[in-house]
Amino acid sequence: MSRSGGKKPPMVAERRYSQGAAPKSKPARKPARKPKAARPRRAARGSSWPVRLVTGLAGLIWRVVWGIGWRVGAVVAILVGLATLYFYAQLPPLEQLIDARTRGSVTMLDRDGKVFAWRGETFGGTITADTVSPHLKNAIVATEDKRFYRHLGVSPRGIASAIRINLAEGRGPLEGNGGSTITQQVAKLLCLGVAYDPATWKSESDYEADCRRGSLVRKIKEVPYSLALEAKYGKDDVLTLYINRAYLGAGARGFEAASQRYFGKSANEVNPSEAAMLAGLLKAPSYYAPTNDLGRAQERAALILGLMHDQGYITDTQYAEAQATPARLSQAAEARAGGYFADWVMESGPGFLTQDTTEDVIVRTTLDQRMQTAAEDALAFVFDTKVKEGSQAQAAIVVMSADGAVRAMVGGRKTKVNGAFNRAIQAKRQVGSTFKPFVYAAALDMGYTMNSIVEDAPITLHVKGSGEWSPKNYTPDFRGPITLTDALANSINTATVRVSQWVGLEAVRQVAEYFGLASDLAAGPAVALGASESTLLEMTGAYAGILNGGSSVRPYGLTELRIQGDDTALMGQEGGMGERVISEEAARQLTYMMTQVIERGTGGRARLPDRDAAGKTGTTSDYRDAWFIGFTADYVAGVWMGNDDNSPLTGVTGGGLPAEIWHEVMLRIHEGLPPGALPMIRPEQLPPPAWSGQTQQSGGFAQQGQQPRQDPVENVIRDVLGAILGGGRN
Repeated sequence: MSRSGGKKPPMVAERRYSQGAAPKSKPARKPARKPKAARPRRAARGSSWPVRLVTGLAGLIWRVVWGIGWRVGAVVAILVGLATLYFYAQLPPLEQLIDARTRGSVTMLDRDGKVFAWRGETFGGTITADTVSPHLKNAIVATEDKRFYRHLGVSPRGIASAIRINLAEGRGPLEGNGGSTITQQVAKLLCLGVAYDPATWKSESDYEADCRRGSLVRKIKEVPYSLALEAKYGKDDVLTLYINRAYLGAGARGFEAASQRYFGKSANEVNPSEAAMLAGLLKAPSYYAPTNDLGRAQERAALILGLMHDQGYITDTQYAEAQATPARLSQAAEARAGGYFADWVMESGPGFLTQDTTEDVIVRTTLDQRMQTAAEDALAFVFDTKVKEGSQAQAAIVVMSADGAVRAMVGGRKTKVNGAFNRAIQAKRQVGSTFKPFVYAAALDMGYTMNSIVEDAPITLHVKGSGEWSPKNYTPDFRGPITLTDALANSINTATVRVSQWVGLEAVRQVAEYFGLASDLAAGPAVALGASESTLLEMTGAYAGILNGGSSVRPYGLTELRIQGDDTALMGQEGGMGERVISEEAARQLTYMMTQVIERGTGGRARLPDRDAAGKTGTTSDYRDAWFIGFTADYVAGVWMGNDDNSPLTGVTGGGLPAEIWHEVMLRIHEGLPPGALPMIRPEQLPPPAWSGQTQQSGGFAQQGQQPRQDPVENVIRDVLGAILGGGRN
C-alpha cells in the first residue's frame, strides 16, 4: 500500500488508459467558452477627461450644426424654388425679349446703296443659336462659360473661383470677376425682369448701369431668375437671347449687328478669327472695339482663339490659320467714311426719324465714299508735307455737284470721328474775297460785261456813323483802268468797291442771298470785300449756282428716308436747284472771269493739269481765315483754313495752302474722269473794252455799246419817289 492512502498518482491513471483499460463513465463536459476579445485598456483616469471634453463638445456642435443646417437648407431650397416658380410665371414668350431697345437706329447708304455709317443702336435682326456660325457659338461658350451645357443656370464652382481670384487680387469678393454664367448674364441683360420706365430713370444708359450693378442682393436674385430662364427656355434659347441682346460696341446691339458693322457680313458667316474678335468684345465692348483700336482687338481675339483651341473647338490647323490671318475690318468700317457728313444728315432730317427715332430707319444719301476718301487723303497730304509740325491750324472741305448734292464733307483734320465740331457747317467765318464774285455777278446781270472797264485807283467813301473809309489793295500800287476780268482775277479791292457802288449794295446783297448765303450780310460798303460771315457749306453751294448757269442751290445730303422693311419712303430729297438768280449769260461770263483767277491771277496754285477750272481765293483781315472755292465742269469744292480760336494764321493766304488743298482734292476726285469743258463765254465773243473817262460821274465804271439794265420795279419806285420829292430819276 502506498503512502498516498490507496490513491494512484495521475501518471498511473494515464498509463492505464494508454494500456487499454476503459475508464469509468463520467458526465459530458460543457464545451469550452470562446475567449472574449480583449477590451482596450482605459486610459489612466488622470489623462482621459480632456479628450472626453473635446470629443463631447465636437459631437454637440456637430449635432447642433447639422440640426440647424439641414433645416435652413430646406427653407432656402423652398424659397429658391418658390422664387424660381414666380419668375418662371412672369417670363414672357421668347420673341418679346429678343430686341428690347427703346430707341431705334439709322443706317446710312451712299449714292451707290452701300452702307457707310450708322447712328443709334443698331439691331441687325434675329439670329439664333442654331443659325449662328458654329465658330461664334463656340467662341462665346469658350470665353464666357465653358460649363454652360453642364449646369442648371448657376455655377457654384465658377462663383467660388471668382471670389478666390478677387480676394487674391485685393478686391472685394464680388468686385471684378463675378463668376457669372451666360444665363446669369442674360438675367442682367433682362434686368431681372424690370422693364425700362422713362419716368423712373434719367436715361436708358442709367437704367442699364443699374442693371449691371453686382450687389449681393442682386446676385442672390440672379439665382432663381437664372434657374427660371433655363427651365422656361432651355439652353439654346438662353444663348439666343444672349447673342441678340449683348452690346458689342460702336452702337451694335447683338452679334448680327456687330458682325455687319465690323465685317460687312452676317454672324452666320464669320470664320474662327472673326468669331474670336466678336466674342472678345463681351469683356469691354468700347475698349476692345476694332474701330477704336484694331491692334488691341486682334490681341484679345488671339487670347480667345487659344481658349477655343484648348477646349477642343478648333483643330491645330484651324488655330494656326486663324493666328496667321487675324480678322480685319470691312472697307466701310475701316474707313468710317463720312463721319462729319453723317452727323450733318442726322441734323438735317426730322428729329423723330433720326436722332430720336424709335424705329430702325434707312437713309439714302448723296455721299460718294471714293470722293470722301480722296478729300481726307488730300487734306492729310498737304498738312503732312507743307504745314509746320505742331501747327494747330484747322481746315474743312466740301465737295458737291452743280445741283447741290454733297459728295464729300470734311469738318476738321481728325476725320475718323463722330459727333465732333464740324467746321464745314458749324463755323461761321468771315468770307473775305470769296464774296467778290457776287459783286461782279450783280453787275453782269445788270448788263455790263467782263470787258467793262473799272478804275483801280484810291477811293474814299463816307460811311454814316463810321466816318471816312478808304479800302486798300493787297499791294500798294494801282493799275488804273482795267477790265472786270482783271479786277476779279487779281482781287483788286478798290475796283470791286467801285463796282458795288455803281450797281448798288442792295443789289449785291440780293444776289448773294438768292444764291444761298443765309447769314446776315454786312450793312456797309465793306460787304463787297467779304466783311460778312458764312459757312463753308453755304459758300460752296453759292458757287454751285454759278456753275449750273445762275440758279440758286440748296445743298442736300438726304435723298430718301424710310423705315427698315417698308417699301414706301417717308420723305425724299429736300434741296437741289431752285430759282434763277442771274441770267445764264451773266453766269457764263462770270465763269470765264473765275478761270482767269487760276490761270493768271491769285489762284495759280489751284491750276489743274488736264481740265478747265474756275475759282476764287479769299483772305480776311489779319489773316484769320483763308479760303479757296472753285469748280470744274463736274464738281464744286470749297476749302477753308483757320484757327479755332480765331487767331491769325502764319503766312497763309487763300492762294496758298487752301488752293493747294483744293488742287489735291480735285486731282483725286477727277481721277479716271475725262476732261470736261466749262460752259463759259470768252472775251472775244463780246465787244472790246472801252474807257469813257467818266470816273467822277459814274464811279469809274464804263461800258461799251450798251447801258446797264435796270429792274423795272426799281424804276417805278424811283419815279414815284422823284415825283413826291419834286425831283427826277438819278
